[in-house]
Amino acid sequence: MNAWIQRLQLLLRMGLAAGLALWAWPEQGAWAALAWALLGFWAYGLILALGFVALHWVNRAEPAGRPGLVQLLVSAWREFWVCERVFAWLQPFRAEAEPDHLPAQPNGRRGVLLLHGYSCNRGLWNSWLRRLRAQGHACVAPTLEPAYGSIDAYADLIEAALQRLERATGQPPLVVAHSMGGLALRAWWRRHGGGRPERLHRVITLGSPHHGTLLAAVASTPNGRQMRRGCDWLQQLEAGESADFRARLLCVYSNADQVVYPAGTAVLSGTEARHLAGRGHLQLAFDPQVWAWVQAELGAAA
Repeated sequence: MNAWIQRLQLLLRMGLAAGLALWAWPEQGAWAALAWALLGFWAYGLILALGFVALHWVNRAEPAGRPGLVQLLVSAWREFWVCERVFAWLQPFRAEAEPDHLPAQPNGRRGVLLLHGYSCNRGLWNSWLRRLRAQGHACVAPTLEPAYGSIDAYADLIEAALQRLERATGQPPLVVAHSMGGLALRAWWRRHGGGRPERLHRVITLGSPHHGTLLAAVASTPNGRQMRRGCDWLQQLEAGESADFRARLLCVYSNADQVVYPAGTAVLSGTEARHLAGRGHLQLAFDPQVWAWVQAELGAAA
């Protein structure tokens, strides 16, 4: 269902582009019509740009500092094209292109659970699934549905995925969670963790709004509202977490994250935190340094 939602969103972008072109053509000519069409198709880039302007202002008081102007512009440019790749290709049309991988027999390699974020699906992880499978690691990337329901609804999906990995490997898995996926994993802990952090080898969250984000103030969906700063749901989530569970978490964040800001909201107390300067929100899921950290964790002892 998530993929169909994104196909519809892409169709609406194309419809806006076509409508503007048809409007402009009679009076302004072909080149103007083309310009209007491109503006309509990539209009969301203006919204993206506003996010970078906002983070630059908000993060001025953050310990990580705010990105310089050049770093900000480079990050915004890269994020735009990552967004195009993810939302116009991978997620609408390639969500099932890379299957989960579960070896028939345990091979001594640790499994990996991949959790996407808000308004995304498992297509985000296609390159990860290919590379992990080539290395012989069991890997599972569920699509968290319903796309715009409560984050609590994802806990059972995550439990089922974890059990599949446990059966296939006989080891606790590594979890990599982007954005809202980090909150979904914490919701899983509240419902299914049972005070047993040893079920998780390590959890790496990438730009997860652990303390909410200012952007969620305009959210209208249930899971969007659950990411508002200081909301009751986030406070209840935090109240039920043990120090042993928190010790398993590595929070990766960026001072150029245009979705989760202030930057420090992506870090939980009692966890390890690592800052990647100048990376946009989606860039965190494709960053070579993140992959290197994952490889290090996969080579670590249980």
